Amino acid sequence: MSLTVCVVGVPLRAHYPGTSSVKEALKTQKKLWSSEDYSTFNDEVGGGCWARILNQNYVNGLMTATISWNLVASYYKDLPFSRDGLMTAEEPWSGSYVVESPIWITAHTTQFTQPGWSYLHTVGHLAQGGSYVALTDGKGNLTVVIETMTRDHSVCIRPPLPPLNVTSQNATFHLQGSFASIKELQVWRSQFNFKTKKSSFFETLTPQKLFDGSFTLELAEDEVYTLTTMTTGQKGSYPDSPPSARFPKVYKDHFNVRNPPFSEAPDFADQTGVFEYYINMTDPGPHVFTLRQVVTERPVTWAADADQTISVIGDYQWENLTVSCDVFMESMKAGGVFIAARVDKGGQSVRSAKGVFFWVFADGTYKVTNELGQ
Repeated sequence: MSLTVCVVGVPLRAHYPGTSSVKEALKTQKKLWSSEDYSTFNDEVGGGCWARILNQNYVNGLMTATISWNLVASYYKDLPFSRDGLMTAEEPWSGSYVVESPIWITAHTTQFTQPGWSYLHTVGHLAQGGSYVALTDGKGNLTVVIETMTRDHSVCIRPPLPPLNVTSQNATFHLQGSFASIKELQVWRSQFNFKTKKSSFFETLTPQKLFDGSFTLELAEDEVYTLTTMTTGQKGSYPDSPPSARFPKVYKDHFNVRNPPFSEAPDFADQTGVFEYYINMTDPGPHVFTLRQVVTERPVTWAADADQTISVIGDYQWENLTVSCDVFMESMKAGGVFIAARVDKGGQSVRSAKGVFFWVFADGTYKVTNELGQ
């Protein structure tokens, strides 16, 4: 069994490990990953959370990978975990997006390392709080990432963060072995400023000169530094985002897409079940192109999702509206469909959603309820 396992998602704490690994995971001597982490509102405190755990997951827990849930917050903002991604793009109808601080914090590591690089064992905590890690490609290149995030400015959604003290400090680093001959390191810096709200992210500074393999940095609170031999760093540019807009008040979709680029139709957010494009070649009329619910058996789930399949679309604030929909029930003996408005819950809470639900059943009966659970 051991020979077939390459990576362990830290047992008992594979989700949100709080930068520590359990003893049983360390004893396996396998690569350790934080297999689901972050999940924090992506304001600047969220960026501070990401900066702290990217370093300290290795410093404290020897985890060489940290997987963010989720990468891009691309779901309706009124669903659970709004903006819990590294950036936000939740309006496909307008094209609006926001590049949030966690994107730039990510760049401090990912722009100056590649898969196959290794963490050095000489990592740790700074004397006055914060942490540092060092990585190498084994070919002479070196990247050092330093963070000085204070507690209140780096709280993640989970687990609870114990007290920690971080203050301004001078930190001296000594490079040894093959790195002692390095004369200069490229410098990139992010500074959070929670007082003025004028933070600066991923800015290139004057290269750092080394003397006898040593250098000293003056570190303030709530900063992230990368010092690296890599000269390929670049702060990417992107066009201005289109303005934000509410979901269109008039909407229709015939699903008339012969070769869809994705299996899911735009603007729908499946909460239970899976709805996909489907071409119904047996239909003689106008319903060849459809949206079909394809999960026919209830799977094993980790959350209290609904017994009924449901996908949401539209504006959470809508109250008075007209909805029409053509449906086809593939079973003539059982099952049914519903359309609903004013649905107040989604995600892991959708089972207890309330609203106005109009149900039509295969036996020809129908009813109206005020909750999904009937």
